[in-house]
Amino acid sequence: MPLILFNKPFQVLCQFSPQDGRSTLADHLDIPGIYPAGRLDADSEGLLLLTDDGRLQHAISHPDRKEAKTYLVQVDGVPDAASLARLQAPLDLGDFVTKPCHAVQIAEPDWLWPRHPPIRARLDQPTSWLAITLKEGKNRQVRRMTAAVGLPTLRLVRSSIGPFSLASHPLMPGEWCQVPGDALAGT
Repeated sequence: MPLILFNKPFQVLCQFSPQDGRSTLADHLDIPGIYPAGRLDADSEGLLLLTDDGRLQHAISHPDRKEAKTYLVQVDGVPDAASLARLQAPLDLGDFVTKPCHAVQIAEPDWLWPRHPPIRARLDQPTSWLAITLKEGKNRQVRRMTAAVGLPTLRLVRSSIGPFSLASHPLMPGEWCQVPGDALAGT
């Protein structure tokens, strides 16, 4: 049961079936029978896990077994202590309330690849980087969280899922590697 670590590029859809000329996982992975364990929206980049084992896929993505995920987030503006505290506390997003998470301001990661197309630059508005770690993953949750505290997301890169990270498995966008499926403890 292989477990594939894939660095999903910007604007790639998390599906294998064709979609109106859009880039999909099939453009990058030619491994029969694998499926993503979780998703990243097209506007997000970074680590995605795929497997051919339905039980493992379920174990990784089931809400009761959510692995911690860390996202590197470039935001429009500079966070203050109050906005970081709001991100970390349960945050009411209207249709659900987030669970507490960990959110800190970080320096721009020096290992991060340039995005194509690049993020827009406004000379009159600074940007900042945050590292947000959570154990849930609702649709566009991180983007909605940062917007709710007045820091719209400009770029979102998932850097880790559970024990796997792009720091320990350096992959450029579109690259992948295989690790043992039992590398996730308790699956």
